[in-house]
Amino acid sequence: MRVFNSPPSEAQTRTRILQAAQRLFASQGFDGTTTRDLAQAAGVAEGTLFRHFPNKKAILIEVATSGWVDILTDLLTELSEMGSYKAVAQVMRRRMWNFHKNVDLMRVCFMEVQFHPDLRDRIQIEVINKMTDVAEAFFQTAMDKGIYRQADAKLVAKVFLGMFAIAGFSNNTLMEPDASPQEMQHMAEGLADIFLNGVLAKE
Repeated sequence: MRVFNSPPSEAQTRTRILQAAQRLFASQGFDGTTTRDLAQAAGVAEGTLFRHFPNKKAILIEVATSGWVDILTDLLTELSEMGSYKAVAQVMRRRMWNFHKNVDLMRVCFMEVQFHPDLRDRIQIEVINKMTDVAEAFFQTAMDKGIYRQADAKLVAKVFLGMFAIAGFSNNTLMEPDASPQEMQHMAEGLADIFLNGVLAKE
């Protein structure tokens, strides 16, 4: 009996295009990737590509915005689990591990977006401002409870989110690409210590 594989659904085809775009935009850059490259990597005809997306820029927008939404969702999860307000090291370690596994997505979200002001502005409005508001409320609560010293909660939130960005690229900038879990833990604990205690010696 012959078994016929059913053709991929429209949703599956769209996902394949986005996954291929994420890989190629990360490795070749947006400008260095053609729609022919994208179609070939996704295993579809170029016409199929344009049936799902009007142009290449629309694909970048989808990859980057959905990626940032994933980052925001992860942040909300991490903050909700950081019940003691001092478990920063655990959060940083999980961030580094997740970013380490999703380095292509992070490269598109953090790097490629910088070259597209319209996309950068959209993500700033839709995601980054929301991330900052969520983190600010979290740290303000910690200050109100007397766990963190009184400070500008929005500024603390921005510093914290900046650490997330550093943690995300630590395998490219602060650590070797093949860093071990132990090295990641050491880095996470160092970031957490500086965030919680600063750098001045206690008098």
